Amino acid sequence: MTLLTSPQLRETIRTRLADETGRIAKQAPYTIALAYPSPYNAGMSSLGYLRIYRSLMESPGLACDRAFLDDVCMGSAVAPEHPITYEALRPIDAYPVIAFSVAYELELAGMIKMLEAAGIPPRREDRDGRHPFILAGGPLTFSNPTPLTGLVDGIVMGESEGIIVDIIEALRDAPSRNAQLDALAAMPNVCVPALHGERLAAIAAADNSLLPAWAPIRTPHAEFSNMFLIEAERGCSRACNYCVMRRSTNGGMRIAPMEKILGLIPDDAKRIGLVGAAVSDHPKIVQIVSTLADQGREVSLSSLRPDRLSDEFVGALKKGGYRTLTTAMDGPSERLREALERKARVRHLEKCAEMARKHQMDRLKLYLMIGLPGETDADIDECVAFTTELSRVVPIALGIAPFCSKRNTPLDKLPYAGIEVVNDRLDRLKRGLKGRADVRSTSAKWAWVEYVLAQGGAAEGLAVIEAVHNGGTFAAYKKAFKNLEAAPPRETTARRRHLAIASA
Repeated sequence: MTLLTSPQLRETIRTRLADETGRIAKQAPYTIALAYPSPYNAGMSSLGYLRIYRSLMESPGLACDRAFLDDVCMGSAVAPEHPITYEALRPIDAYPVIAFSVAYELELAGMIKMLEAAGIPPRREDRDGRHPFILAGGPLTFSNPTPLTGLVDGIVMGESEGIIVDIIEALRDAPSRNAQLDALAAMPNVCVPALHGERLAAIAAADNSLLPAWAPIRTPHAEFSNMFLIEAERGCSRACNYCVMRRSTNGGMRIAPMEKILGLIPDDAKRIGLVGAAVSDHPKIVQIVSTLADQGREVSLSSLRPDRLSDEFVGALKKGGYRTLTTAMDGPSERLREALERKARVRHLEKCAEMARKHQMDRLKLYLMIGLPGETDADIDECVAFTTELSRVVPIALGIAPFCSKRNTPLDKLPYAGIEVVNDRLDRLKRGLKGRADVRSTSAKWAWVEYVLAQGGAAEGLAVIEAVHNGGTFAAYKKAFKNLEAAPPRETTARRRHLAIASA
């Protein structure tokens, strides 16, 4: 086989494989490439991606080899090397199916880079039966996967661990590309863009017998180093109106029994990650964390709600290795938190600060959004005053994200506040808290790109190809989206609004 990648990349892959624990060794008559459009460290910290890996590897006659976006090209204009799989060091274009797990909108660029580096046209219409079948699924399908419709051949909607085997078997058994498309189109939770356009299928819900998900592989090279990931619950019982995982999604919150969670954790796992949209709402979460901490294990939770934290809970977290107590403020003012249907109140956050100090945490970290609907400078000033009071109790860090409205939420279609507006509010917050809190924010510009894709469709997804070709910078995205003004009249108004907001 022709050497398509550098010796350095192959050596990196061999090193990472040698450091993995729990990898399933298997060869099968029908093997697909399971791809993650971000680097290895992110993909190997994705419980959903690793759950699909386990589903395929446990199915007779099927297997998957993993592939990831080249580390060096993430967030840069550097082109990746020809992608090869970890298990076989085989180019991804040599597989009959490439299945991508897509977590969020900006990963479309990683998918396009991987396809082009493999010599595969990223536009769906430019491919035929000579090319691998390109499948996509993942968290993005819970909100708006329509930007994928111009790029992929099939989209698996929602929780796919219960249906992925049937889908891959259907692809395997179909005698032609058209037969593959027809077979998938007959499935209730799969969108086939060539036949359905942007009309999406129903979101799949896994049978409760398949819960909780857990990751078979641990590695020191993951974002969560050497951590065993397992669900504590799935979904959410709350009604936060900006969130795609609110209680109306897939039957709300489904709880994994404590005994089942503890029984699935390997004896040699020293670091445990409890995953879910509302882990701290599990009725036995304090007992679970306490049990793991008493066993000498380090424990991490993906979400902590301030109204659920108690002295016993924070004490268990401290014993489980927590040094920073992290929870959500959500909005900069009490008025906006009420508008978001959040239960976090001033008294809850004040209590969190007191408990963080009592249990000798290094700091209290609070996540919040700015650029919310109806937000004013007065809301930012309230945040400054309140955070200043908290900083007198315990050191404070603020992690800030600009608000982006998402499909399938009550706040769908609300406009982006504007790059300058968000930056002005962020500057006001930083000035007010200088010397009192560590304030860090994600980019207002890239949040706008995320917003356009989150509210967009096939045209916006295809525009990402142009942006990638022009270096993948913000200016490249802005130009690519501006070129969509030549779209049909029914779509022009919304796109002009996006562009006007970007330069406002």
